Amino acid sequence: MSEILVLILRRLRAPIITVIAVYAIAVFGLVLMPGVDPEGRPWRMSLFDAFYVMSYTATTIGFGEVPHPFSYAQRLWMTFSIYLTVIGWAYMLGSIFGLARQPAFRVAVARHRFEGRVRRLTDPFFIVCGYGQSGRRLVSALDHIGFATVVVEADPDRARAHMVLDTRQTSSLLIADARAPDVLEAAGIRMKNCAGLVTLTSGDAINEAIAIGARALSRDVPVLARLKSQGALETLDTVGDVIAVNPFETFAVNFGMALTQPDVLRLEDWLSGVPDEPPPRRIEAPRGHWVIAGYGRFGHSIAGALEAAGLGCKAIDIDPAQCGEEGILGSALAEEVLRKAGIEEACGLVAGTDVDANNLAIVNNARRLKRKLFVVIRQNQVGSRSLIEAARADMEFVQSVVMTNESVQLLTTPLLNRFLMLARRQSNAWAVGVAGRLRDAIGDLVPHTWAVTCDTALLGARFALLEKPEPPLTLMQLLADPDDRLRRMKVVPLLLLTKGRDLLLPEEHAPLHPGDRILFAGEQGVEGLQRRTLTDDGVIEYLRTGHEPPRTWLGRLLVGGGRAPGAKAS
Repeated sequence: MSEILVLILRRLRAPIITVIAVYAIAVFGLVLMPGVDPEGRPWRMSLFDAFYVMSYTATTIGFGEVPHPFSYAQRLWMTFSIYLTVIGWAYMLGSIFGLARQPAFRVAVARHRFEGRVRRLTDPFFIVCGYGQSGRRLVSALDHIGFATVVVEADPDRARAHMVLDTRQTSSLLIADARAPDVLEAAGIRMKNCAGLVTLTSGDAINEAIAIGARALSRDVPVLARLKSQGALETLDTVGDVIAVNPFETFAVNFGMALTQPDVLRLEDWLSGVPDEPPPRRIEAPRGHWVIAGYGRFGHSIAGALEAAGLGCKAIDIDPAQCGEEGILGSALAEEVLRKAGIEEACGLVAGTDVDANNLAIVNNARRLKRKLFVVIRQNQVGSRSLIEAARADMEFVQSVVMTNESVQLLTTPLLNRFLMLARRQSNAWAVGVAGRLRDAIGDLVPHTWAVTCDTALLGARFALLEKPEPPLTLMQLLADPDDRLRRMKVVPLLLLTKGRDLLLPEEHAPLHPGDRILFAGEQGVEGLQRRTLTDDGVIEYLRTGHEPPRTWLGRLLVGGGRAPGAKAS
């Protein structure tokens, strides 16, 4: 607010002085003009009367000539004063309209309104720096889950897309450079309900600077940065406590699982997908010779995954620096170059250049030489979606999709990421069994995932774990409906963290202890019922014993009066 006041005083200093001077001249002139009262005696206006007359004249109220009818001299001065004040107010209004059009003033007002909206946030929210393809998709995903968002974008053209965004949760926008510490503070980085910060700008250097600044301002807020260069990753390693995500490496890991663990990959995509949508299809990449068109950072990541799986590949690139000695220098748009790379003997093709039209053309040329190919294609621009769909690829790399899934998974449900890391060590048969349990319990849709903590600060958990630990609280009580203990809710426990151990797919009768954390997958609404169980001692007692204790003093009195005299409570 102080910045706005400074701008107003600086820009309107001359008009304000002009209006004050005009009114001072008009008031003092009216005091000096001679007049005559109704009895014919000469009189002059007092300073207060003159100020009163000029005030209602300026507002065009028109109370008339008070306290006495004016003399010709007074009327002449009033006429002059009216025109003089009109000129003064015209100058003032013109200056105000000019100030309203000043970019600096409009930015200051927008900043003030933005800070006010952020201060009024009471629910957990995320700060998203960068509103490109990934930023827009992430904001929509967080809104779908139920989180408010604060968006910081330096490019007004990109920020314009947020102005027409229709969200269920609060989403505020600030057009500014998030590398400035005051911008991050205005975005709420120090607020207790800030659930995390994600930086998805176009450059590694910018993301690195924002992540370092956020970590310096707040040591507790989770920070996630999209980084693609090794140098930036090494720099953030020295800062610590910053989650760095390389979308190329993340997709390469998924591609590697498609080669060796297709059912584990399907389970991972299923659990990290958009809730209530159909599950992803099973993708199994063939083993054999591969051709990689485009050998930049994306191509190198795919080549690393093929090498880890024990498979060979041949890369094509038009840049000698990228191509290296092991690759083929040339354009993959030429059929002779594709033949030289062994496309006719290959089982798969990776079209990974940074031009979407070229990727589609490469896929079409390769299929003319060999019809049966497993195709992986890279999408660079959101407007090129129709080109990517025309390729009918088996796997698609869309950076915004990868970043959204990773960000939501790592920040909103970190226990899910822990489960998926453990799942990658399991067999395909194990993953098929887990998918079967999910399908039997929930149906053929992507489930909601959430984590529950046995926090003894909650009334129900404290009662069951500390005050009355017998019979012991088990996982079964969190799977039963708090209104009907015989009805099992549509939910599957995926992971139990207890006493420093990770238990995958824990048994339903597993005992729970203070501080235990459980990852669930199930229908929407089950999480709320589970939290009701942990906050209500009566519900937990009902689920454990089948008897609901009386909740009122009259009920407790009647229960107590029903016992025989001298009998002890069991």
